[in-house]
This record gives sequence, C-alpha cells and structure tokens, in this order.
Amino acid sequence: MFIHLGANVLIPIKDVIAIIDVKMKDTADSMKEFLDVADEEGFVVKIEDGEIKSYVITTKNVYFSPISSVTLKKRSLYMGSL
Repeated sequence: MFIHLGANVLIPIKDVIAIIDVKMKDTADSMKEFLDVADEEGFVVKIEDGEIKSYVITTKNVYFSPISSVTLKKRSLYMGSL
C-alpha cells in the first residue's frame, strides 16, 4: 500500500518510520539538528514550495509535506487496514 504525501508524491507505507508535525522543529533542538543534517546530506525532498505542515521520515528520505500530520496518520491507518 502507498500513502499520498501531496502533489504527485506517493510512497510505500512500509517505508514510513515517522510522521512528525512541523511544530516539533521549533520545540525540539534535536529535531532541528536532525532536519538540518538530513538537508545537508541531500535526503530532504520538498514536495511543494508552499507551507510545510509535516515531516515524513522514511528509510531513504525526509519528505516535507504540505499535508498535516493528523491527515497523513489517518491515511496511513486507513490504507494499512485494506
């Protein structure tokens, strides 16, 4: 099964490690550091140029998604039950 992250980006649900709300970057120094390193190493995929609402960490990349973490979680649970 796949989960839609925004625009035309679909990823396998089995590759998802975490779905994190964008507000976590401002509250956790370790999260900011993780995202900075991922960006420097070339692992960040920005789905759209607009507002980022969540980070989706996978086995290969960190996706900056315009879709809220709550919506992505619901999608992953729904798709996982099919």
